[in-house]
Amino acid sequence: MAVQISPSILSADFARLADEAAAVTPAADWLHVDVMDYHFVPNLTLGLPVVESLLRHTSLPVDCHLMIDDPDQWAPSYAEAGAGNVTIHAEAVKAPVRTLREIRKAGARAGLALNPGTAVQPYEDLLGEVDMLLLMTVEPGFGGQKFLDLVMPKLRQARAMVERHGTEVWLQVDGGVSDETIERCADAGADVFVAGSAVYSADDPGRAVQELRAQAEKATAHAAWTKRTSDAR
Repeated sequence: MAVQISPSILSADFARLADEAAAVTPAADWLHVDVMDYHFVPNLTLGLPVVESLLRHTSLPVDCHLMIDDPDQWAPSYAEAGAGNVTIHAEAVKAPVRTLREIRKAGARAGLALNPGTAVQPYEDLLGEVDMLLLMTVEPGFGGQKFLDLVMPKLRQARAMVERHGTEVWLQVDGGVSDETIERCADAGADVFVAGSAVYSADDPGRAVQELRAQAEKATAHAAWTKRTSDAR
């Protein structure tokens, strides 16, 4: 699995979203969009109309992370709008299998997110229903938070789960990902990295993406999990 970088526009200038998206194109693989409703998390960001507008002004595939109370109702709409990936939270979804399948049916990849305090093992049986597993490495709601090291053992557990099932599930980390943490995340098993402040606080966001990718690729090349994957093949 190749390293993928998904800059988060949560740290971008909301008045210039099209320009901010262009600033990381073509260096990035995805554009990460955090949708928050002030209910599931204590913050309010943007919703479907803004995502629809953004999709018309960027060539990057959009990675929608829904931090909302009712993903069962709203998630398929983001897929239908053209998002390339739609991630819902395990803590909020009421009918995970149905909703994940509806996301896929609408043409998007389906992701399942877990908060830092949510154990990963209970969701092992859902791996066949997801294309990506997102482990939050901060408490969701606000950008610029400090990376939570307590998630690292869970990240290794998640990688082991994916290997055990032989699935092509991507393993994403989101929160506090920077030049100081990305190598540890890659070594532990992550292959998709959401970076907000580390990208958009830089003088050159595109170059920041390239530098983060280089760090992650270096760590991935020496990680034990990549060697196990290669041996299994």
